[in-house]
Amino acid sequence: MVRVKYTDQRRRSRTAALQSLFAADVRGVWNDPQLEWLDEDEALPDSTIDFAQKLLSGVSKNRSGLDNVITRYAPAWPVSQLSVIDRNILRIALFELIYTPGTPRKTAINEAVELAKIFGSESSARFVNGVLGSAMSGLESGEIAPIEPVPEGR
Repeated sequence: MVRVKYTDQRRRSRTAALQSLFAADVRGVWNDPQLEWLDEDEALPDSTIDFAQKLLSGVSKNRSGLDNVITRYAPAWPVSQLSVIDRNILRIALFELIYTPGTPRKTAINEAVELAKIFGSESSARFVNGVLGSAMSGLESGEIAPIEPVPEGR
């Protein structure tokens, strides 16, 4: 993967979650995927790890529903045929849009586009932006209902 220096801790969280989701997706192992920070030279602060774990856990638990949203807003591209990077960037962003009301919607989309620029192909950023823009319209029109996650243990 690309080596990038970050000052924004939430972007570091998203990157760590993306790397771990990439690994889970390639392995085909979605039961309790582990956070795998691939840059061993740099330890992550606890708050960064906590947010990354929230994204990783949330995406893995809601993967089927998130994939349905991708299918709805990118019907020409079957989820299984998307690049592993694009698919997981979309999953992270949609999880934030739908299940994390504390994250501003524009921030979730902008961060996904930035991840696509760093890790995706030449056309990834435009594709991710288009799908998420359509999904945001679905959120605003009520086609997709934002859902607050149920607290752990319930």
